[in-house]
Amino acid sequence: MTSLNEKEIREWKLLSSEYLYKRPWLTARMDRLEMPDNTIVPEYYVLEYPDWVNIIAITKKGEFVFVKQYRHGIGKICMEICAGVCEDSDKSPLDAAKRELLEETGYGNGSWKELMRLSPNASATNNMSYCFIAEGVEKISDQSLDVSEDISVYLLSLNEVKELLNNGDIVQATMAAPLWKYMNMINNR
Repeated sequence: MTSLNEKEIREWKLLSSEYLYKRPWLTARMDRLEMPDNTIVPEYYVLEYPDWVNIIAITKKGEFVFVKQYRHGIGKICMEICAGVCEDSDKSPLDAAKRELLEETGYGNGSWKELMRLSPNASATNNMSYCFIAEGVEKISDQSLDVSEDISVYLLSLNEVKELLNNGDIVQATMAAPLWKYMNMINNR
């Protein structure tokens, strides 16, 4: 890798931190920071979230398990891969992913592997999104949705998933990125 200006990038020093708001789904923190050149940044805001998981789940027949649900943040109904939050009771992100897929879709089993880890927004959030591929999943139960979930399950062909991606119909960045990576992987096999 060639640097254009050979400037060494260093971490910033945390001088103080104050919680402005702490709720289960929204925690806002204001940090006071010192940059390597001694510049003081008096207000830097960070949103704290638990880690997230999402799953590219593929059935034994090669169908992709998708969900459709309303996303109030953007006010739209979205087609997505299964996703959720890592709970304190989960032993690992993989356990969280298996739980979320089963709860939201009723699908489970199969062969699982981590595809990638992403920061949903490295400048403003503190969490990571763990992306998994689950191949050979099968329907093993009914959905077990939270009170605030209203989710329909769909089985899509590879071509239907490609069409959603190419048309920009998968708008959640932490879902589109692993799907694009997966498509690149299968194209290079």
